[in-house]
Amino acid sequence: MGEKRNQVNKVTVTIYNEDYIVKGTEKPDYIEMLASYVDRRMRMVQQRNVNLSTSKVAVLTALNLANELNKLQEDYDELVKTLEEERKNRMG
Repeated sequence: MGEKRNQVNKVTVTIYNEDYIVKGTEKPDYIEMLASYVDRRMRMVQQRNVNLSTSKVAVLTALNLANELNKLQEDYDELVKTLEEERKNRMG
């Protein structure tokens, strides 16, 4: 029926002066936005640690992003728990 469900897009992006071919079902603009974000974050890490190798910059960037993701997940879990408690209190 002409649906483009699960269409795989192939996008070339540049992260930290390296080109990568990224395949995914997300829209190309979204993939490019993510790559740009990772590139910016790597450059921020490099500016604070000018003598690091590219691989160390990448690992430190990944750790920073994992930390942010973990904190967001904790905040989300706490919010869900609070909302569930409020819902239970209203019902009974």
